[in-house]
Amino acid sequence: MDKKYKIMLAAFSSVPFLMVLGNSMLIPEFPKLKAALNINQFQVGLFITLFSASAGIAIPFLGYLSDRFGRKKIIIPSLFLYGLGGFIAGIAAVLLEENAYKVILGSRIIQGIGGAGTYPIVIALVGDIFTSNQRSEALGIIESANGLGKILSPILGAAIALISWYALFFSYAILAIPIIIAMWLLTEEPEDNTKEQTLKEYFNSISEIFQKRGVPLAFSLLGGMIVLFLLFGLLSYLSDILENNYNIEGLTKGLVIAIPIFFMSTTSYCTGLYLKKKEKYFREALALGLIVNAIILSCLSFIDNLYLYMGLISFLGLGSGLVLPTVNTLITSSSPSEQRGGISSLYGSVRFIGVAFGPPTFSLLHRISEKTMFFGAAGIGLTSSILIFLFLDEDKIMSADENNQDQNSQDSNEDNSDTES
Repeated sequence: MDKKYKIMLAAFSSVPFLMVLGNSMLIPEFPKLKAALNINQFQVGLFITLFSASAGIAIPFLGYLSDRFGRKKIIIPSLFLYGLGGFIAGIAAVLLEENAYKVILGSRIIQGIGGAGTYPIVIALVGDIFTSNQRSEALGIIESANGLGKILSPILGAAIALISWYALFFSYAILAIPIIIAMWLLTEEPEDNTKEQTLKEYFNSISEIFQKRGVPLAFSLLGGMIVLFLLFGLLSYLSDILENNYNIEGLTKGLVIAIPIFFMSTTSYCTGLYLKKKEKYFREALALGLIVNAIILSCLSFIDNLYLYMGLISFLGLGSGLVLPTVNTLITSSSPSEQRGGISSLYGSVRFIGVAFGPPTFSLLHRISEKTMFFGAAGIGLTSSILIFLFLDEDKIMSADENNQDQNSQDSNEDNSDTES
């Protein structure tokens, strides 16, 4: 890979790293935010919900705009919005103190819209620039940056909060500035990298995929949504009990919360390698991951020992790591290349929706009882696993990618024939 492309790839990798911080950096500091703003667990969970829900709604539209007007023209303003939302939240916290809650909620919506135009569109831009084996290598590096952000974000959040709880929000703006400059100065976009299509045509292309592969595709999306719903719901609850029940605070708590995320990232990498080699067992991996999570959630309600508790939660990371790369492969294989942007945007939306509803749902169930929360979440995971095992036909999904490859091969042969003649 040429030096120019390595530099661009480094700039691209900084974008998913920043986006991951949007939620994961706040979670370890939920108790501080609650105390400073005088709010309850449900209300602090809305910081995650509004960020993720606004991102989930905005992703398909920003995906369309990036196809229509160019990737960089969307990514750079989105990074600015992301940083601006953090700056507004920080200023509101300084000036309004405990009365800043509603302003911070509004700023999280701004941040979510900004976040929607970052990682999903960077993935599309990497696909535009890199080809063949270089694309696989480049996407692997981008995913590694995403995983690194997931692991470091709880630790980074805890470290920044040692300055002040509102320093977390200012950090989004500070970190966004060099990334905006890098994207502006160090990256290029292929010429004529736009597509003349209306918004209606864009959504029709997504509808067309569902008409062909509706049921298995819907259950693939369900798997991605549920696993993130369970993970972020539990992490928000974990942040609270570590401090209240076990007196674990600051950097130590950040390190503890990073443990299940580390297991998830490591398992995701191994699962991706295995599935690439075998090219089968997608349905089984997806269902198994959700069953593992359901079993872990059921057991957690009976555990009081901190070490056993964290050991079980680490296995929740393993279950999540089985699901996410499996769904990634199924989604990207469900459509031909010219329709992949639309379906990938939809998948990004579904992931954000899962994250959005996890914390408030766990909080509401916990108001009934802790066992209701754990067994209710386990029931959602188990039901999803059974439905996926029964109705997900992986062969029907993977055939789209095979047909696309066959068509590309046929077109290439025809081109070669024309050249020879």
